[in-house]
Amino acid sequence: MKVKEVAQLTGVSVRTLHHYDAIGLLTPDRTTEAGYRLYSDENLATLQQILFFRELGFSLKKIKKLLTSPSFDRAEAFEMQRKMLLEKRKQLDSMINTIEKTIQHGRGELSMTNEEKFKGFDFGENPYEQEARERWGQEAVDESNKKAAQFGPELGEEMNRIYVSLAKIRHMDPSSDEAQAGIGEWFNFLNKIGNYSLEAFQGLGEMYVADDRFKKNIDQFGEGLAVFMRDAMGNYSGKGK
Repeated sequence: MKVKEVAQLTGVSVRTLHHYDAIGLLTPDRTTEAGYRLYSDENLATLQQILFFRELGFSLKKIKKLLTSPSFDRAEAFEMQRKMLLEKRKQLDSMINTIEKTIQHGRGELSMTNEEKFKGFDFGENPYEQEARERWGQEAVDESNKKAAQFGPELGEEMNRIYVSLAKIRHMDPSSDEAQAGIGEWFNFLNKIGNYSLEAFQGLGEMYVADDRFKKNIDQFGEGLAVFMRDAMGNYSGKGK
């Protein structure tokens, strides 16, 4: 199938499919002489797996680590995803029950304790994420970009270009694939001039908003950019806000 056909079938945009290809997450089995990407049934199965992981809150980086691990097993992954979805459904049912009771409470039809008002909310880490890492990616090698040997005026130009690019999409959902692709470029840029772990990257994002000097400097490219970058960086690190 051509990329447009895959996009129509799955609802995933052509741009997102191109991004998946660019980062090595989903590379088509064939490319024609004219440059058209051709996706096989195996590619579609992988895409389905990717979308399940995305729906369950996994970042693209984590998904790639899992799928490229030598010990990755597709059947096991589906079983794990099924368990995760059942757990998610259970939580959603609980939240729906809570909101229905809240509506009734607002009408004076029943009373609710403070504990009952927050039943179903869960801000803890994904209960199956650790299992996934242990099975298929805990020891996966994190390939790091080589540090630039020298820097010139073009470094500042590249920084401003990324800021401008991010400002254009600052009204989007910070967890969207396009936003994550943009903030991923920022992460790679920072690691040309320093050494930022994902945890440090998230901490830096927090500083963009907490420190007025950072916020003012970043927001000159677009009001609200600092907050957008903080949220996107948090999501990129796999922790999210």
